[in-house]
Amino acid sequence: MQNDQYINLFKEFCKKNKFEINVQQIEIIKLFNEFLNPKKNFSNFFFKSNNKLCFYLHGNIGVGKTMLLNFVYDRLKMNKLRLHFNEFMISFHDFRHDKEGDNSIISFVKNLKKNYKLIYLDEFQVTNIVDAMILGKLFEVIFSEKIMIIITTNTKLNDLYMDGLQREQFLPFISIIKKYSIQKELLLKDDYRLKSLNTDQRLFYPLNESTLFMINKSFREFTKNKKREIKKITTKGREFIINDFYNGILRLKFSDLCDKNLGAEDYINISKISDHIFIDEIPIFNDDNSNQQLRFITLVDILYEKKITLSLSLANDLNNLGSSKKHLQTFKRTTSRLIELTKKT
Repeated sequence: MQNDQYINLFKEFCKKNKFEINVQQIEIIKLFNEFLNPKKNFSNFFFKSNNKLCFYLHGNIGVGKTMLLNFVYDRLKMNKLRLHFNEFMISFHDFRHDKEGDNSIISFVKNLKKNYKLIYLDEFQVTNIVDAMILGKLFEVIFSEKIMIIITTNTKLNDLYMDGLQREQFLPFISIIKKYSIQKELLLKDDYRLKSLNTDQRLFYPLNESTLFMINKSFREFTKNKKREIKKITTKGREFIINDFYNGILRLKFSDLCDKNLGAEDYINISKISDHIFIDEIPIFNDDNSNQQLRFITLVDILYEKKITLSLSLANDLNNLGSSKKHLQTFKRTTSRLIELTKKT
């Protein structure tokens, strides 16, 4: 598709959805189209290693990175796959765990190659040492197979896995992405989601008898005439019990979800049976509950990806929930997403 076609379609899309049209976004659409359709020139002909196979889009929270690349991705006519980064890594680890015989990185990538020309990884972030150690080799093989990669992230490339354990072993990944990627930052002054923050949110705070009464009332309204069930979810041998399940509407405490040793795959499995989740007793965050905060960040990322409606009771309003020092920047994305997920329609 030509640049002008993409841009005109994007303008129509923004008008239909009442989004502001931003010059930065138009520039990124042009750059993305050039990434997909590189101009043939003398240097590219002789130096094929210069061909870019990765489009790395980074920027602050709520500036519309995912919205923008979803728009262009949906219009691509090729074999393609879109996954949250957590889901992609889970699929990789599952392949290596379940595959008998050849469970190598090469085998995993060749399997991808059979089905997809392009893979879109949304919300790219590296938080654990297992993924950090493997990503360099994994992406080296992906690019050797000429699979195109799209990445959205809040983090500049050089800042990925900053202060992580054995970060020096992660640096080859940064080098290979630099070699093969077009890097672009989307800059907007405001988080577009914050503009819509008003009283029409399913947020109940602070934690007292009055707000408990209100969220209980809301839960009764949503589950009226629905049958209560007890659901058991099993993830790699871990059992998670949901005592209040009403045909896709469920209620859990923050401690049920974030005090236990749960991870992305557990949250993905919970999201598969959910339409609306009530989460009670979300605390103020600080350095003492940093691990629970990280699990909550992961949970919200997945629920946002799956478009799961939320109702929350909290110790304070979203702008005053605090944060550990370690997760301060990342948690801004979480609070922004909670605004959207709790919005009444």
